[in-house]
Parts: sequence; structure tokens; C-alpha cells
Amino acid sequence: MPSSYQAPSRGDQVKKTSHSQSTESNLSRDSATVQKLIARKGGEIFTIAPDDTLNTAVNLLRSKRIGALLVTDAERHLCGILSERDIVRKLAETPGQTLPQSVADNMTTKVETCAPSDLLVSVLRRMNEGRFRHMPVVDDGRLCGMLTIGDVVNYRLNELEYEALQMKQMIVG
Repeated sequence: MPSSYQAPSRGDQVKKTSHSQSTESNLSRDSATVQKLIARKGGEIFTIAPDDTLNTAVNLLRSKRIGALLVTDAERHLCGILSERDIVRKLAETPGQTLPQSVADNMTTKVETCAPSDLLVSVLRRMNEGRFRHMPVVDDGRLCGMLTIGDVVNYRLNELEYEALQMKQMIVG
């Protein structure tokens, strides 16, 4: 069973740890942008065509171990997004008849997007308020990445960890 969290005290030993972020990126609120996260995570995007079937989508989601696909046309313009949730809902509505259905008939067409310059805190707020977990990143009308709520939360947790370490070192040192 995991132990409970205990706040650092003056007598604690400072442990050497590695951090994926610099002091500047952690302490500057202006630098916590979508662009910084995409640069670290990578801008790989998994897409599917609107006329593909849900069977194709399910296989792609499974093989890539992801939770959503961006639906794009031949010119890679964003048409919608198809998530595991969309598929599960359709499975419940049409048992045994779901997998042959088209992606276009089941995707979410009103897709919230963000820009590389957007602050992560505002993206996280939009995702939380909209109750969705995936947000495409669009720059000048071109897809350049996909964020998950897990990506954004993990980035923020790293910020908090680093800030706590800095405060602990100020108290000890």
C-alpha cells in the first residue's frame, strides 16, 4: 500500500534527481505553452479518413495504443475527431452492427483546437470544462500535433515537482 505524502522538513536529505525541464521553463509561466510541450512530446499525428470504417479505426487505435484519431480529408484538413468514447457509445446503441459503420457517421465534428502559442493552463481549463481528453494543435490551418489531458497534467506535475524541490533547497540551504 502506498505511503501517505509527507511535506518536506528541514532535516530531510536532499536527493539528487534528474529533471526534464530547466529552471527557466518551470518558473516562467509564459513559457508553459503548447509549443513547448509539443517540442518535447513530438508532433506525431494519427489520422483516419472519414470514409474508413470503425473497424479500421479500432484496429488503428489498438495498434498505436492511443485513445483518439484525427479525421482528415485527402488534403489533411481536420474534419473531426474519433475517440474510444465515440466508439463505445455506438457499440451500446447498435450492438453487433457497429464496426462496419463509417467514421464520418460517428466522429465528433465540432472539434476544439489549440494553437502552439496557447498557454497550457488555458488548454487544461478548456479540456476540463468541455469534458474531453484530446485536443488537436493547429498552426495556420495546418495540423501540427495532438495533446491529451494526460500530457498537460504531466507537464504541470513536473513544474510543481521542480518548484517544490527549489523551495526545499532554499529551506535546507
